[in-house]
Parts: sequence; C-alpha cells; structure tokens
Amino acid sequence: MFLTMTTTGSAERPATDLGFLLHKHPDRAQEFSTSHGTAHVFYPEAEAERCTAALLLEVDPVALVRRGRGKGRGGAPDSALAQYVNDRPYAASSLLAVALGAVFSSALKGQCRARPELPGRELPLRIEVPALPARGGTELVHRLFRPLGWTVGAEPVPLDARFPDWGDSRYVSLVLEGEARLADALRHLYVLLPVLDDAKHYWVAPDEVDKLLRAGEGWLEHHPEQELIAGRYLARRRGLTREALERLELARLAEADGSEPGELDNAVDESTDTDERPAPLAVLRREAILAALREAGAARVLDLGCGQGQLVRELLKDARFTGITGVDVSMRALHEARRRLRLERMSERQAARVTLTQGSLTYTDPRLSGYDAAVLSEVIEHIDPPRLPAAEYAVFGAARPGTVVVTTPNAEYNVRWETLPAGEVRHHDHRFEWTREEFRAWARAVAERHGYTVEFRPVGEDDPEVGPPTQLALFRLAAEAPISETSNGETPNTGAPDTGAPNTAKEAAA
Repeated sequence: MFLTMTTTGSAERPATDLGFLLHKHPDRAQEFSTSHGTAHVFYPEAEAERCTAALLLEVDPVALVRRGRGKGRGGAPDSALAQYVNDRPYAASSLLAVALGAVFSSALKGQCRARPELPGRELPLRIEVPALPARGGTELVHRLFRPLGWTVGAEPVPLDARFPDWGDSRYVSLVLEGEARLADALRHLYVLLPVLDDAKHYWVAPDEVDKLLRAGEGWLEHHPEQELIAGRYLARRRGLTREALERLELARLAEADGSEPGELDNAVDESTDTDERPAPLAVLRREAILAALREAGAARVLDLGCGQGQLVRELLKDARFTGITGVDVSMRALHEARRRLRLERMSERQAARVTLTQGSLTYTDPRLSGYDAAVLSEVIEHIDPPRLPAAEYAVFGAARPGTVVVTTPNAEYNVRWETLPAGEVRHHDHRFEWTREEFRAWARAVAERHGYTVEFRPVGEDDPEVGPPTQLALFRLAAEAPISETSNGETPNTGAPDTGAPNTAKEAAA
C-alpha cells in the first residue's frame, strides 16, 4: 500500500516543515512495526520549494489471517484461498488507516512540540493513493471528499489495460489537492479510506465510535454523507451506528447553539443548571430528592424527564427502590441513559428493576399509574405555560402517585451567578423561572385541586436575601383525597401561571 503527501513552500516557509508536522526527519528513511506488517516512511524529495513524504505499508497476508482468525474480507470459511490471494498487500484500506494512526499519531492530533505554530497553518497539499478500493466508484469518491474542500481526481483502474472490453475494476487512482491543515487531511484519510473500501480487517468494538468521532470532529457532523460514513466505518453495526449519529447530531446542534454538547439541554446534562460550580448543585438536588423518597417510604418510583439517567443511577444504588421507571420525550436522551447505565451489562436481577420509556408529560398515560412516587426534577420550567395544566393533570390527576417531588430553579437566586446576565434565564430552553412566591402559589393551587398536601424545602445554600438556588416541593396525597375527574373527560382547569398566579387552562392558552 502506498500513499504520498506533497506540499510546496518558499525560503520563508520551507516545504520541509512537513517533517516537523509528521515528526519524521526528511533525511532519514524509517521503519515502524504495525499489527499487520511493516510501515516505511521516507521522502522522495525534500527541498524548500517542494517536499513529498511517502508511507509504504508492507502487509504480511499470512500474519493477517492468523491474527484475524478469518475476520474481514476474504476470510469466510469457504474461501480459504482468498485469505492468502487478495488485494490487501497493495490496495489502500483500513490497514493503511491503522498505519496512519500509528505512524503519524502526533500529526493526527495536531501536535508539534518543536514548532507549535505549524499545526494550525493551512498548507497546499497534494495527496496521492495509487490503488484505492472504492465500493461505489468514482462518484462516491467525489461525494465523500468534495464537501471537505478537496479538488478530487479519481481515475478508475482498468481490470487489464490490454483488454479494455473487460471494463474497469473497483479500484481508483486517487489524487486530492487543496489547502488544509495537515491534521485535518490525515483525519479525512483515516476515516474515509476504510469507508470507501467498505470493509475492516479487525473486530469493530464499541470504542470504534469514539475513534470515529475524534477523527471526525469539526467536519463529520456537517458532512452530507454522514450516515453512509458512520454505517460503513462501523461495519454496519446498527447499534454503534445509531449511537454515532446521535452524538454527531448533538455536536452539530451544540455548535449551532454556541455551547458544548453537554450544555445543550438540561434533559441531557444536569450540570447546566448554573455557570458556577454546577456539579455540587446537581448532587445536592439528587440527595434532596432521595431523602424525600426515602422519607415517604417509596419503593416504585417514576423519574419523569429522566434525561441521561443520573437520578435513575442513584436510585439503583439503594435496594429499597424495587421498581424504577425513567420517562423522557427524547429518544436520544433515553439511548444515552441506557448507555451510561450499562443496562446490557447488568445482571438480570438488577436490570429487572429498571424501565426506560418514551413519553410526554402533557398527555395522560396509563403506564404511569400505580407508582408510590414521581419525580419532576428541573422539568416544569421546560414546559410552555399554556401546557402546564395538561402536565399537571397527567401527573396529579391521572397517575396520582402517593408522593410527588418537584424541583425547579429559584429565579431570585439568579443574581448570585456572576456570569448570568441580568434578566436572563439559566438555560435557553427554560420557558420561565419562578420566584419562591410564584412557585409556592402554583404548588399550593395544584395540591388543593388534586387532594395533596405540599411542603417546601431549599436545595443548596439558603441565601438569607434571595433564597436557595433550587426550590423543592414535596407533595403527599391526603388521606381519602377525591380523585380528580371531569364530566366530559377533558383535562380539568388547572394552574398554568407565567407569573405565579393560578389561571384556568382556557385563560393560559389565550
């Protein structure tokens, strides 16, 4: 397998700076052992005006078969000969991508200790790969590289030049030209070489998702062929592909929002409650919720708006909680919760305690009935005020758990966040943030309408002037409380204040 990278320069910016970026001296030929053969790095030319670095990978087909135990292209039990007679010694594939990652690891990461200013510099580059398998032909080659800013030359390699009637092979001779940072160019090759080959010569484990996202950072989330790239790179393993695409979409949305992926949504990461020391507040909130649930003697608990499952994970640590159901409207958040909780690796007994399900809090759901307690942690502020009555009835009127724990930000405390502009809410998705008086007015009206008592508790440091950063309401179903119902089966009039004062659903909608 053979690949060359050529750049041009001048006396002020010599092309031989390529040697610093690759961490390979132009005056020496070097050898490196890889898992599938020997990689050679050398420079056919190295002048100030023009410099070319070459990577030659000698693959040992016999060692490859023994190491892979029949995995990969040509490794089927009924094609033993194809394991030894194949294109792997000369056609660029995932083996060359592995060699790129091993031999040029620092360059891939954009690191250069000797000349730290070089990795950020765009270079005029010409990359040539004489033999590249392309399942999809030259059209796919253009679809993959053109959106990345490359001028693409992809010439089909004939099956046999002496017999043109035989047509072209599935191989192309690839030439890429353009200006790019060397690290970006190497990462494009690292991902797209195995994608074009549509085969990997090693077992694709879950950590391949992280490799794909690291190499694809900054370009893959915007690529029009994102789904094809992820599917082929991950050997069409559906679970891994779905995880990669969900994380890419989250990265794209976060970039558009000007935030980090973990800060995009409270439902995905609880640490976004504040800009100052968020983790301790999230921990304090969960501790307050757990204390209330234990005090209530709850065994079967609903986590409504469970996000990534932080509270579910804490509930699982306590054996007294025998049934835990996490509900969220976001399938992405539920998939992430499943991954973080490692449900697939749990014992059968432990996994039987947990259920993750998609649902909306603004609709009644018979699956939510029969629980001892329900938790709405940092949820109500994400609901549009006109829809709060429906959410209220779905929880307190229809599901009617014995205990309900509700937490929400205290708007009065916002003045204590030095990085939060005056008048701004803590998260862009918050529809409102209530003062203590507004929250208590809403909670007392809810309790009265549905036969609950309510108690208020601070979460976090209780500032004598503005109160705690988070406020908690603990609802308990009163003895012999009447069941909330309506004569026509519609959601009853319940409070949906945007100022704290209860309004009817009709008024709120108006």
